[in-house]
Amino acid sequence: MKLGYNEIMITSMYFNDIKDFINLEIGIKRYRGNIERFHFNPIPLNEYSRRFFPNIETFHIYNENDEIFKDGKIFKQVIWYQVDYLTYLQEKKKEIYIKI
Repeated sequence: MKLGYNEIMITSMYFNDIKDFINLEIGIKRYRGNIERFHFNPIPLNEYSRRFFPNIETFHIYNENDEIFKDGKIFKQVIWYQVDYLTYLQEKKKEIYIKI
């Protein structure tokens, strides 16, 4: 059984870091361009890994110390770590979504 493009994209959402994405793209020619299909970041990003995800529209912030990018076509931010209620109210005004 071969994994198609949709199945490999779903599988790669569970990767731990950028090395896993790079190994997939380098190792299997069929899955080149998998990273470009993402419209959100499935892993925390830094300056190095940000350039591999050029089509991000929704930026997910997984930890309080994550680097925040506002470049490109980023329209929405989603926070995945616990925040206090005052921070929630402030971020809600900026249309930053908080998922806990």
